[in-house]
Amino acid sequence: MTTGARPERRPALLLAAITLFAASAVDAADWGVKELMQELAQVRSTRARFVERKDIAILSAPLESSGTLLYTAPDKLEKHTLEPRAESLILDRDRLTLENKARNQRRTFALRDHPEIGAFVESIRSTLAGDLATLSRYYQVALDGSQGRWRLTLKPTEPAMQRVVSEIHFEGAGNSIGSIEITETNGDRSVMTITRENP
Repeated sequence: MTTGARPERRPALLLAAITLFAASAVDAADWGVKELMQELAQVRSTRARFVERKDIAILSAPLESSGTLLYTAPDKLEKHTLEPRAESLILDRDRLTLENKARNQRRTFALRDHPEIGAFVESIRSTLAGDLATLSRYYQVALDGSQGRWRLTLKPTEPAMQRVVSEIHFEGAGNSIGSIEITETNGDRSVMTITRENP
């Protein structure tokens, strides 16, 4: 009874294995921030559920909220908080609308009039849109991991933003974002976990 590959076939099998390994290594080396942005840019619209947990230094317990996120490429983003109270944040191009339904309050303003808010908003919208050029205007951008599991780190470059936010982390797989973590300079921290509802 004979087991294993015949002797004359072993060099060919070994060569094939080496070639496959080398190709995989090249593919991994070729994947970086630009490739991630290209993948994210392919998502034209998405709907997701979110749970956001905020750890605030002056509070003994974290604050938690939940709701839905809607994104329509390239520049419309909606965050509808359902619990613990109904609130909405709608970003459409350069206009941001904040609505508190419980208090019957609604406010709309242009991002150009509030550059520090605009920089923060762009961290999320530009990442969703795969807009590396805009991200790079406001942040140092770094990527760790692989296509199957990555972590994008944004560090503010503008002084106004640096006084508020230390860094922002996005984690995900492929063209799907699974969480957003924001660390503020005062030690406060928020983590939003995102569950996409459509592919």
